[in-house]
Amino acid sequence: MTSPHLWRPYTQMKTANPPLEAVRTEGSRIHLADGRVLIDGIASWWTACHGYNHPHIREAVARQLEAMPHIMFGGFTHAPAERLAARLAALTPGDLDHVFFSDSGSVAVEVALKMAVQSWLNRGVTGRTRFLAFREGYHGDTLGAMSVCDPDESMHAHFAGWLPRQVFADLPRDARTAAALDALLAREASGLAGIIIEPLIQGAGGMRFHDAQTLATVARLAREHGLLLIADEIFTGFGRTGSLFACDQAGIVPDILCLSKALTGGTLPLAATLATRAVFETFWSDDPAKALMHGPTFMANPLACAAADASLDLFAREPRLDQAKALEACLLSGLTPARDLPGVREVRVKGAVGVVQLDHAPDREALKRAFVACGVWVRPFGDIVYLAPALTLSPDDAGRLCEAVVSVLKETARAAA
Repeated sequence: MTSPHLWRPYTQMKTANPPLEAVRTEGSRIHLADGRVLIDGIASWWTACHGYNHPHIREAVARQLEAMPHIMFGGFTHAPAERLAARLAALTPGDLDHVFFSDSGSVAVEVALKMAVQSWLNRGVTGRTRFLAFREGYHGDTLGAMSVCDPDESMHAHFAGWLPRQVFADLPRDARTAAALDALLAREASGLAGIIIEPLIQGAGGMRFHDAQTLATVARLAREHGLLLIADEIFTGFGRTGSLFACDQAGIVPDILCLSKALTGGTLPLAATLATRAVFETFWSDDPAKALMHGPTFMANPLACAAADASLDLFAREPRLDQAKALEACLLSGLTPARDLPGVREVRVKGAVGVVQLDHAPDREALKRAFVACGVWVRPFGDIVYLAPALTLSPDDAGRLCEAVVSVLKETARAAA
């Protein structure tokens, strides 16, 4: 079943292979129309942190569906949004007390960028309209989000002449690069509204890791140069790095925090942009022009808020962070044999993310077919093969995923020899 009317994501429609037809999901398994069952190695783009179709989340959504599927958030409020905002404010670091809901990660980033620029304008400061972002980073597919992705290596590079022009730097991984960033900020700070970073893991730009000290250095330099710090935890939030939020590992509090992906446990689209009291207070005014003029139609959708609230219940009562640490050990053990394969540059693991870094960009479609033949769903991109499964994945299934990765890469290397 392949409709000629569908335009699929990240796909050259003329040459693409037919997609797999999914008919049911449960736990970490995807059931296909032809009867095959796949172990999901990427949790539906990193969203299904509790596994698919968790009964607690499903029941919460069903209850909300009976009462009120949706209501516009302009002029109304409702209990699911009120409750979720309070819980997010309590769970996130520091005084990130003010929650603006939207419906996708890219839009959460757009709101953060807009919020940062207007925060300066509301204080009477003009000219701070650009951002410092980091090479190899990726923040989404909408206009502002594209502009803070890596300008050369991301899939958005061919829009360079159309996008807002930002300032890019290398992550400050050592004294030399920290000094270089400090000097760059000294030159550019007067035109910058803030710095945006993916804490600990640069996700869709290549699953590249950095340590907590690097993140702390970025936070320190942002503070010293008087810049707002935006933490894009759309991928890293909710246990993916081994702590509830990646910022926790560096002991930092960003001025603005973006969340999405696993926020609803992979059930419904929802995102949140959280701001500190200091940022929020720059909008608190008798002047209507100082309000944040943004309002996604489906923001704070009650069904999605109910799903997110139920997902937070699971983090509170089930050992998700312990499971993430156990999964880290499984991925490290299972993927380590790939280090000795031809064409493999590195194997790296952080939290519930395991990456095999290749020295070349492989035939991704061929690899995907080989993984499906092994009974797993793994979706390589760029020059990496990676796993980012549900935090609830069993050790046996983690082992099967890792064995499939090693086996397929070994066979691919043998065929190329």
